[in-house]
Amino acid sequence: MKFNTKTIHGGQEHDKAYGAVMPPIYQTSTYAQSTPGGHKGFEYSRTHNPTRSALEKSFASLENGNYGLAFASGLAAIDAVLKLLRPGDEVISTNDLYGGSYRLFSQIYANFGIKFHFIGMKNAENIETFVTKNTKLIWVETPTNPMLNIIDIKKAASIAKKHQILLGVDNTFATPYLQQPLELGADIVMHSATKYLGGHSDVIMGALVVKNKELADRLYFIQNSSGAVCGPQDSFLLLRGIKTLHVRMERHCVNGRAVAEYLENHPKVEKVYWPGFKHHTNHEVAKSQMKDFGGMISFTTKGNSYEKAKKIVENLKIFTLAESLGGVESLSGHPASMTHASIPKEEREKTGIVDSLIRLSVGIEDKDDLIEDLRQAIG
Repeated sequence: MKFNTKTIHGGQEHDKAYGAVMPPIYQTSTYAQSTPGGHKGFEYSRTHNPTRSALEKSFASLENGNYGLAFASGLAAIDAVLKLLRPGDEVISTNDLYGGSYRLFSQIYANFGIKFHFIGMKNAENIETFVTKNTKLIWVETPTNPMLNIIDIKKAASIAKKHQILLGVDNTFATPYLQQPLELGADIVMHSATKYLGGHSDVIMGALVVKNKELADRLYFIQNSSGAVCGPQDSFLLLRGIKTLHVRMERHCVNGRAVAEYLENHPKVEKVYWPGFKHHTNHEVAKSQMKDFGGMISFTTKGNSYEKAKKIVENLKIFTLAESLGGVESLSGHPASMTHASIPKEEREKTGIVDSLIRLSVGIEDKDDLIEDLRQAIG
């Protein structure tokens, strides 16, 4: 089954009770049993719910995995992965990590005796320098948030397998439409499903997908034991969103390219970060592991002025100033004061997250309207 068909049919079946084409919303916390332990596969909705189960099968299908897990948020999904670790374990991650992930790593799990190394991964071979006998997880974002750096998943997977380390990939920016990390050697794929998978800015959810049954069983145990699960209504909305993922991503990519090229040629723009440019570091890696280059773009204006960046995002009319990304509507954001504010300023600036940086999530509106909006806002 090809990807465009999987978004609609992958892992799905018609409702057995009445033949409903869309999975029903099973708004129930518990299920009747005919005898103690005698049930129809569902006991309690923290553990399993038919609507959530349908969604988890869809997640697995999209990423060519065998097991999918749905969580209450992307950070809840990452939290479940970190619960695979023990005090004394070490994690290697990228130094331009999403701010929420950095906060979870450095301010929560570091207190439990887990050591984190935040390193540059543009050259994936740099990862091996930090591997020790205690390294248990390599955590990768590609493209990274918000600098749009590209990390070679195959090389990272080769290092992970050599040292028997788990490799997790945050695939939120790319989506399974553009990139499938399990096929490139990753062990775990994570999505903030709030973003492109849902696509309509109306639900918060996270996803994990794996191929290995033993790993899946450990994660299912954590999911059930910790209870950070999503409800049936949210599961239904995610399933509905996924059915248009392929057509939405096509437009995100078309519009993203048009906006990136416009900004690249704007006289007041200093630098544009978008992996589709031939001059982008690791553009060739992006070409090899991605189908296209997506709708996420970051840029700085000349003069590196916070006031200029603030004025631009406040003056945008179609691009809404808001956190999050990946919806049908275009959004703008100021990472240093919004999504990445939890990272110390000196650490942010080392990776390029300066005060003049603006991040765009390019939606599926008419590209000419988006360009005109940027033109009037930048001046």
